[in-house]
Amino acid sequence: MSEITLPSVTTAKGDLWVFGYGSLMWRPGFAFEERVPARLVGEHRALCVYSFVHRGTPEQPGLVLGLDRGGACRGIAFRVAEKDRAEVVAYLRAREQVTSVYREVMRSVWLENEARERVSALAYVVDRGHVQYAGRLSFAEQHRHVLQGHGQSGANRDYVTATVKAIEAEGFRDTQLHQLAMMLHGEAHLPHAQAPDENRDSR
Repeated sequence: MSEITLPSVTTAKGDLWVFGYGSLMWRPGFAFEERVPARLVGEHRALCVYSFVHRGTPEQPGLVLGLDRGGACRGIAFRVAEKDRAEVVAYLRAREQVTSVYREVMRSVWLENEARERVSALAYVVDRGHVQYAGRLSFAEQHRHVLQGHGQSGANRDYVTATVKAIEAEGFRDTQLHQLAMMLHGEAHLPHAQAPDENRDSR
């Protein structure tokens, strides 16, 4: 269990930073004191997790985001007050680790505020050894899973659309997610081959 959760994260002193890169960007679901655009280096955002609960089922898996190794990721850092730390961590564990596909880690993130400071933030990184790790799927495979996916939190396509809108609201783009969203709305066709990871350094 030590690989999945950080025992000290609930008892450490001071405020807690949480890094959101997918649904946490548009539906954090917890109390926070501050919300700051941030960048994490060393992992990138990818649709690399088969969803068996929130956006799909084991019989018809959906596809959700994970932090996978390499590159960088732009997202949101939330500052949680020390008094709320234990409650927020418990909430995140119940939400993110229902099937233990994510590893709970602390990562350095750079806040995109006036101070440009670096903080240590709680983040959920995909476990590559887990059965739900999808790896790098083709656009056709991503499209198929997102179209079929529907779970406890709703339709998979709504998850992708909401995440794209949240990314746009922060003033940047994620090329692959944006193209998938356009395909879901019939505004683009499937590419003939999997697109290269051209924005790996800007995620």
